[in-house]
Amino acid sequence: MQINTLKIIFVICFLLCGLPFMESTHALILGVFLSLTFGNPFPSLTAKLSKNLLKIAVVGLGFGVNFYKVIEVGKNSILLTFTTILASTLVGLIIGNLLSVNKKTSLLISFGTAICGGSAIAAMAPVIDADSEQVAVSLATVFILNAMALLIFPAIGHLLNLSQTQFGLFSALAIHDTSSVVGAASVYGATALSIATTVKLTRALWIAPFAFAVGLFKGKKGKINLPLFILGFILAAFINSSLPSFSHICQDLNFIAKRILVMTLFLIGTGLSRKTLQEVGVRPLIQGVALWFVVSVSTLGLLYYNILNYHN
Repeated sequence: MQINTLKIIFVICFLLCGLPFMESTHALILGVFLSLTFGNPFPSLTAKLSKNLLKIAVVGLGFGVNFYKVIEVGKNSILLTFTTILASTLVGLIIGNLLSVNKKTSLLISFGTAICGGSAIAAMAPVIDADSEQVAVSLATVFILNAMALLIFPAIGHLLNLSQTQFGLFSALAIHDTSSVVGAASVYGATALSIATTVKLTRALWIAPFAFAVGLFKGKKGKINLPLFILGFILAAFINSSLPSFSHICQDLNFIAKRILVMTLFLIGTGLSRKTLQEVGVRPLIQGVALWFVVSVSTLGLLYYNILNYHN
């Protein structure tokens, strides 16, 4: 296919994903299909655009969330969140060591799985002086698993007959990136989306303290940045909950954010190239899958025994 024709088709597909009939999974599959079949004509642009659009979408999703629930979730789950993040990271490091995965790559994959995928990896990488190859392998591993999660998690939820509350918790704790969490939850239902987004972003607040702790352990001083879009999400939730006269505007902004999210998932799908698959390698991917399996099964166990609670 000629490059100009491919660019036109690419842009048309991207715009189609903004229409109401296009679902998250369809957008992702379309992006992956185009990338693996014909290639991505705008690789650097889509990589940058997907990150920025995701941040905008997450902030917009805050207009559909109750601010006081965000505070309640964060306050009531401090011990559980800390414990599960620490346990997931340690288990990941053990698996990585058994597979002889590079130590820095292993830590990045483990930390990304434990908290918030790419955002956590980006925050931790400079703290441990990870090189570009180690970061690329970690991001590619997490990305592949994120793409899989978008497709299989809703099916798992329906197979196990999980309620929307349960699925929201399941996806928030067991899926890596925020984009895939909200994507999978949006397919499952509105309640699942609200819970998943709230839990995932309150969990992401732990990126800074954990990265800072590792920096102190390694004797590396520096500024650990908290992703600003998380603060934007909290502010949007506050506006939604505190200014009822603007409720119709908040609803419109929330709807727009959901469409932007679908368009973002298309761009994320186009980032899964043959080169990305080749860069990952077998051992880091096995580490990522094994840790992901442990986290997913453990989360389902906590849900089954009613250890995880969320009150609507």
